[in-house]
Amino acid sequence: MKVKKWKLAIFLLPCLLLFALIYLIPLVMVFGSSFFNWKAGGVFEFVGLDNYINAFLHDARMLTAIRNTGIWVLLQSVVHVGIGTVIAFMLAKKCRGWKALRTIYMIPNVISAAALGVIFINVFNPKYGLINSLISQITGTTFQKNWFFEQNSAFITVTWSWLLYTGMIIIVVLAGLLAIPEDVIEAARIDGATEMQINFRIRLPLIRTVLGTSVILAATSMLREFELIYLTTNGGPGDMTLNLPLYLYKTSMTDNNYGYANMMGVVLIVAGIVTVYAINKIFRMNEADY
Repeated sequence: MKVKKWKLAIFLLPCLLLFALIYLIPLVMVFGSSFFNWKAGGVFEFVGLDNYINAFLHDARMLTAIRNTGIWVLLQSVVHVGIGTVIAFMLAKKCRGWKALRTIYMIPNVISAAALGVIFINVFNPKYGLINSLISQITGTTFQKNWFFEQNSAFITVTWSWLLYTGMIIIVVLAGLLAIPEDVIEAARIDGATEMQINFRIRLPLIRTVLGTSVILAATSMLREFELIYLTTNGGPGDMTLNLPLYLYKTSMTDNNYGYANMMGVVLIVAGIVTVYAINKIFRMNEADY
């Protein structure tokens, strides 16, 4: 039965209105206001590209935030996804206790960021933290390192707060591995392929799009990472752990410089689009697995 276009339009209208109110209009406002000098209590003044020029040529904090964000996106895309993929391959063997191990790895993903931040603050506490206590026990001396607030350890300590917790990646990759038809694997074994050859030449190519999806999830999560950094170091010491979302928050909520903050929002949106597009091209996401 052919549906009349005006009836279809009526059904789509609520969704379109919600999309316009929640996403489209705010997005247009962010792009538009990024070309203005807009501060609390100040004049709403058009400045053209001055915000962008100042950010990329004169703002050292902006460049530091971009650098840190880029490093974290790269680490998350390569190391985080890599660890999750290796563990997923191990779990795909369905050895004893594999379901329990899968559940354990998911625990950090179901804990709120606030709770996770408090946990890490206590684990790395300079006086009574688990890490310093273990080092003190091993060395036999009193070891009190302030991991989150020393220049030589802050960045890597914050990074460890999420880098190894690959529960979501494990679930996604494991689902892809378990979806591979068993007759494909059996045919390879009959042809004399070793387990290593099956992993690298059959399983990995067949979950290419799953890996691409995992990398997209990991990379975009770093483009919006805020809570753990804010709760642990607040971007310090200095700007050692400052990233774009945190700098955007400080610019808007502390400095009340909304035009400059919205410029950072535009940079984050563009970075997200470019990142997703690049990953789609690298993993050939539009091509079939089989």
